[in-house]
Amino acid sequence: WPSTLPRMERLMVRTSKSVKALTRRHSEQCVQRAYPLTSRLHSDAVDTLSSFEDCVSKLPASCRKSLRDSGIAGTTIHYRFSFDVATWLARKAPSSVSIDWAELDDYEALDDLLRQLLLPSEDEFFDSGNVSTQSWLAMASAGYSGTEFDWLMAQLQERRMQPVFRQLYDAADVPLIWTLGGSEFSKTFNSLSAGKPVIRTTGFRRRPAHIKKVISTPLTQITRLSTARGTEMIDIAIASLAVRHRETLHFNFANPEEVYVAQVGEGITVAVFGLLPEHRFPLECTMGYLILSNGVPIGYGGSSMVFKQANTGVNIFDEYRGTEAAYFWVQGMRVYHSLTNCTRYIANPYQFGADNDEALRSGAFWFYYQIGFRPVDPSVRQLAIREQAKRRRSPKYRCDFATLKRLASCDVHLTLPSARQHEFFDEDWLATGSKLATEKLGVVGGKTRKTSATRVVRGLMQNLGIRTLGEWTKNEQAGMSAVAPFIAVLSPSNWSAAEKRATSKLLRAKGAKFELPYARLMSENDKLLQELRGACKKDDSG
Repeated sequence: WPSTLPRMERLMVRTSKSVKALTRRHSEQCVQRAYPLTSRLHSDAVDTLSSFEDCVSKLPASCRKSLRDSGIAGTTIHYRFSFDVATWLARKAPSSVSIDWAELDDYEALDDLLRQLLLPSEDEFFDSGNVSTQSWLAMASAGYSGTEFDWLMAQLQERRMQPVFRQLYDAADVPLIWTLGGSEFSKTFNSLSAGKPVIRTTGFRRRPAHIKKVISTPLTQITRLSTARGTEMIDIAIASLAVRHRETLHFNFANPEEVYVAQVGEGITVAVFGLLPEHRFPLECTMGYLILSNGVPIGYGGSSMVFKQANTGVNIFDEYRGTEAAYFWVQGMRVYHSLTNCTRYIANPYQFGADNDEALRSGAFWFYYQIGFRPVDPSVRQLAIREQAKRRRSPKYRCDFATLKRLASCDVHLTLPSARQHEFFDEDWLATGSKLATEKLGVVGGKTRKTSATRVVRGLMQNLGIRTLGEWTKNEQAGMSAVAPFIAVLSPSNWSAAEKRATSKLLRAKGAKFELPYARLMSENDKLLQELRGACKKDDSG
C-alpha cells in the first residue's frame, strides 16, 4: 500500500469495497507503527496514517457514513458519553463535539438539566411551550464561540453544583457527535511521544514458559511520571476508549500526579493510574492500566486490590488482537506484583463470558486458562480439565456454547507460589464488611449520618491511640472516615502497640496524595486481614 496520498488515491475505488480496504489498511498501519520490523516501515506507517484524513474526505458521503465510529481521522464518533467524558471532550476537543438532536430520546430529562441554568427572567419563556429545547439552546448560546455542546458544558463547570449537574446530565443520556478531523485523539494519531521506535526483529512474543516465575520477578524500571506527563498519559487513555465507545472510572478519575510507568521490554510500556482521593473506594485500592507499544495504546484493564489479592482483567483493542496479548497480560500482573506485592489474581466470570456473549464466543476462558487461571468451583475445574484434554487431542476441537457458559460460571484464580490460603479474602466479604460497618454506624447513634461517622472515627482514634488529626490533610481525614467503620467493628483496642501503629499508618495513607502506599501497607497488615476475615466469616455463618 503506498505511503503517499496521490498514489493511495489512484488505487482507491469509491465503493463500499474501498471502505473495507481503507479500514483494513488503517489497522495494518496501526500495527506496523506499534510493532515496526524496520525503521523505514515505521516511518512509512506514520506517513501513510497521516494521509488518512484527506483520503476519507475525498470519499462519497455514503462511504464516509459507513466509516462512522471507526475512530479513523476524518470520521465521526456517535455516542452517549458520561458527564465526565463529556467534560473531558469539551476541554480537549473544543468546537468538534455537538449534540445529536436526531438521536435524543428524552427531551424532558435534558430540560430538567437546563432548568438548573435558567436565570429568573428566562423561566416563563422556557416553560411557555413556545420554544423547543433545541431552539432555546441555540438562542442561549448564540454569542458563544463554540458549539451548543461547548456552551452547555461551560455552564456545568460550577464546582458547587457539579454533583447535581453530573446526575442530571447522565439521566438525560445526551447523544453526541464528535467530528474527529485530524484529532490527535483519533485511532490514527493517538500515541505518546516515545522517542526513537524500538524495532522488532524477532516477531511477536508468546506467553512465557514459566508464567508464575515471571510474574514473581520484580521489575526495577517503574517510575512515576511528572504531573504534565501524567496528564498526557491520561488523555491518551481516555481517548483510546472514547473512540471505541468505551470508558472506565480508572481513566475518568485518574490522578495526574500518580501515574506509574513500567518498561517491560521491546518498546512495551504498562502505565498504571491511581485514582483522585475523592473517587477512591473505601477499602480496596483500585488502579487502572494502559498498555502501549512504541507509545501506541493497544489495550487496557483495571485492578481492585485488597490485602494480597487483585481482582483484575485485560482488554486488547481489536486491531492488536493476535499479537502479544498473553505476553501483555503476564507483564501486567508482574507490574502489579512489583507495585503492591499481591500474590493472588482474580478474574470474575464476566471477563470470559458470563453475560458477555462477545467474550463467550471468542473463547476468552481459554485465554485465562492457558495463562494459569483456574476455576474456584471444583466441578467447573474438573470440566475444564476434561475439555482441555480434548483440545490437546484434537487442535480443531471447540467447546459447545453450553460448555463455555458452564466454564464461565465462577471466578478463576491465579495464585503465585508465595500465596497462602489464609490470606484469601472472599470478595463477598466486601459486602459483609459493608453490612457490619452499617451496623456499627447505627449502634453509635447520631442525629445525622455525619454525626455517626464522626463518633466512629473518634472511638477508633481512642482505640488506636491517635491523639489528634490536626496534622492530617483534609483528604487524609476523609480517607480515614471512609475506612474507619470497617476497622471499628474489630475491637482494635486489644491489639498490640505495633499493630495499632501499622493500622493508624494505613488509615492515613488512604487519603494521601498517592494511594499506592495504602495498597502496600494493606498487603502487609496481616492482623487487619485476619480480624476482618474472622468477623465476616462469623457473620456469614451466623
